[in-house]
Amino acid sequence: MRTDSRLSRMLHVLLHMAREDDPITSEQLATMLGTNAAVVRRTMAGLRKAGYVQSEKGHKGGWQIACDLDAVTLLDIHHAVGGPRIFAIGTDRQNPDCAVERVVNDAIADALQQAEKLLIERLGAVTLADLAGEFDAIVDQRSKNTPH
Repeated sequence: MRTDSRLSRMLHVLLHMAREDDPITSEQLATMLGTNAAVVRRTMAGLRKAGYVQSEKGHKGGWQIACDLDAVTLLDIHHAVGGPRIFAIGTDRQNPDCAVERVVNDAIADALQQAEKLLIERLGAVTLADLAGEFDAIVDQRSKNTPH
């Protein structure tokens, strides 16, 4: 089953943008993500609408970060890119009068509700600044381990 990677891909893009002074073109982002520029523009449109990025057309144009990294969570980005339901697991409703089906569906629905609540809480607790800080720590550690 294919998974939806829009969230991770756009987080990747946003962290690169946060480290760049110059705009990044849709073509550059497409190359980075292994897709085409039209897909990038379509996905970035949700981020622009939410105010997380801005774009300029023309020569020297492109995409730039437009938000405070401390104020934007992973959940915010998930919503902005039109992320799918958190879980795709469903229940069978062929025979609502069947007690077995009802018990099974209730158990699955309860487990999914609890898991989704936890994941949403976690996504809402992590900011872009948190990710940027982790990235910076990795880069710093690598540079310390690299002989000059």
